[in-house]
Amino acid sequence: MPRHLATVTLLVHDYDEAIRFFTEALRFELVEDTPRGPGKRWVVVAPGRNGGATLLLAKAVTNEQAASIGKQAGGRVFLFLHTTDFQSDHEHMTSHGVRFLEAPRHEPHGTVAVFLDLCGNRWDLLQPNDT
Repeated sequence: MPRHLATVTLLVHDYDEAIRFFTEALRFELVEDTPRGPGKRWVVVAPGRNGGATLLLAKAVTNEQAASIGKQAGGRVFLFLHTTDFQSDHEHMTSHGVRFLEAPRHEPHGTVAVFLDLCGNRWDLLQPNDT
């Protein structure tokens, strides 16, 4: 039976703020937003419905969780967003307030630039050379 990574949890401050960021600035799709009791929701977003991993946007509820927001990878790049049109995505994200930490650069594996999500986690926007 083949296996794949299905969902990654991303700690956020606020559900609605996170939904807006991912659906507007990154053009993700809202896959699910289901209430789960007082103050809790099951919120899932994805860059597309083509079989890649989804993100579970989880509102931090404890001090320990809140302290981890924006630091889920200890300052390293945490997630990698692949694209087939780097320039278009970079321009769209920039125009929607996404903060890039560097100018786009060409590496042996593709065109890449590091950006921050709304909580401060580092991501790579990457167009692999094979696309």
